[in-house]
Amino acid sequence: MTHLKDARSTQFRLCFRSLFDSGRGYAFPCDSDGRVNLNDLSEGARNNYLYARAMVGREVAAPAVELVELH
Repeated sequence: MTHLKDARSTQFRLCFRSLFDSGRGYAFPCDSDGRVNLNDLSEGARNNYLYARAMVGREVAAPAVELVELH
């Protein structure tokens, strides 16, 4: 029997941190370069992503790619 290792043992998220409320912000799954696949997001998540991008420097900081370790 062959066991395939899950190629997605690590994943990334693109995080937009609030400029005003510590611990608040937005996070979206992305690739290692910070690209978000809009087709994989729900309509609500897609709207939040577009909002966060538009609010960089006004309500949220510039986005940062973070590594998420999957167990």
